[in-house]
Amino acid sequence: MRPFHVRYRDLLADHTRLVRRILIPYTASNRQLRSAYVVLPRWYDPRKHPPIPLVISPHGRGISARTNLNFWGGLPAFGPFAVVDPEGQGRRLTRYSWGWQGQIDDLARMPDIVARALPWLRIDRSRVYAIGSSMGGQETLLLVARHPRVLAGAAALDSATDMVNRYRNFPQIAGGGRLQGLARVEIGGTPEQVPHAYAARSPVTFARQIAFSEVPLQIWWSLHDRIVINQNDESGRLYREIKHHDPKAPVTNYVGTWVHSREMHPLTRLPIVLVRFELIELDEPLPPGVGP
Repeated sequence: MRPFHVRYRDLLADHTRLVRRILIPYTASNRQLRSAYVVLPRWYDPRKHPPIPLVISPHGRGISARTNLNFWGGLPAFGPFAVVDPEGQGRRLTRYSWGWQGQIDDLARMPDIVARALPWLRIDRSRVYAIGSSMGGQETLLLVARHPRVLAGAAALDSATDMVNRYRNFPQIAGGGRLQGLARVEIGGTPEQVPHAYAARSPVTFARQIAFSEVPLQIWWSLHDRIVINQNDESGRLYREIKHHDPKAPVTNYVGTWVHSREMHPLTRLPIVLVRFELIELDEPLPPGVGP
């Protein structure tokens, strides 16, 4: 189906009238039972179910899958497309998975998980995307690196790309000491103790694989990010390394001055991300200050 044309002010509509959420179970790679939310246009049901794209949306650090749904509002109704928002599971922790390989493999399985749980939902397998912010962006990038054939496109917003830098910069943000402790639990120690484990969770380690993945990729980052410190050395560095490996890689760099993850919102820049993937179409220009 072609996307519905939408006026930007339509996005102000109460999303509860536009979409519905379905909670489905899945078994994570470590055999733990987890849940995922599937968001669909409200009209989509077993009687009316054309093939539609699917967006995999891993959540950010420390927040729940339910909270992550707030970033999407009623946008799936304007596609139409579906969103799957998994609870996630790290090596030891749930909301602090930080790119554990088992979590990335689970994200790659999401189209199959959704298809088994909702057999009447017809996913267009040629149009599966991944879009995430912060830790969700980090895991989106690792999904591109490890499972590129799953994806037709991906967008990583305000992502950490080097977990060693992330660990060392934690003391500069609120609760940083606690976050360092959680990272040691989840990853298995400090960067000095388990350097290979930190590298395995760092998208910059896989810059070459991302460059040659052939997955169209949007990288969004802010000069004023105060959560992922010095984004020029995180997302900016990853973009430069991808282009170093392959100047023709289908990656686009968007740089702004928003606060951390503010662009991941239906009334700011998330619609632009979706327009770039032809998931929605806008009938009117964006309001001032909303463009990339």
